[in-house]
Amino acid sequence: MSLIPDEEFKRSSSINLAPMVDFLFLVIAVFATMAITRAALYDTEVNLVKVTPEKQASPAASETPALVNISITEDGKYKWLTEVNEFIMENPASIKKELLKQQQLGLIPSDAHQTKVLLHIDKNARWEPVAQVIFTIREAGFSIHPVYEPEENRQ
Repeated sequence: MSLIPDEEFKRSSSINLAPMVDFLFLVIAVFATMAITRAALYDTEVNLVKVTPEKQASPAASETPALVNISITEDGKYKWLTEVNEFIMENPASIKKELLKQQQLGLIPSDAHQTKVLLHIDKNARWEPVAQVIFTIREAGFSIHPVYEPEENRQ
């Protein structure tokens, strides 16, 4: 009589697949999350605009769309930029409200497609405030264009 039964010494001919199924489920979940995130971030049709100094005014200046400049600082604050002043905006909803107000007053064209919103983003700004303002302005019907400014053009 032995202390260990003879069945314990026999080799098992089956493989435990439970850990492999768990791993496969995790891999599928990760790739599904990446696919959804990619669709949300990259399929928004956001076009990047490069700012270059203007050499001379073009004869078709009357056909150019109205430009609105919005800035996002490093700490996530929004600013409405004009030629003369900067106005701090509380949140993306206040930017949307101001755009619609200026549209009603006739300061920008009534057709939202004739207005380009240029988004000046600090290179150290977090993604969350940038995404919020992009989606809010697009929801209002305006086209938004993030602006790239080379280091030598900044002051």
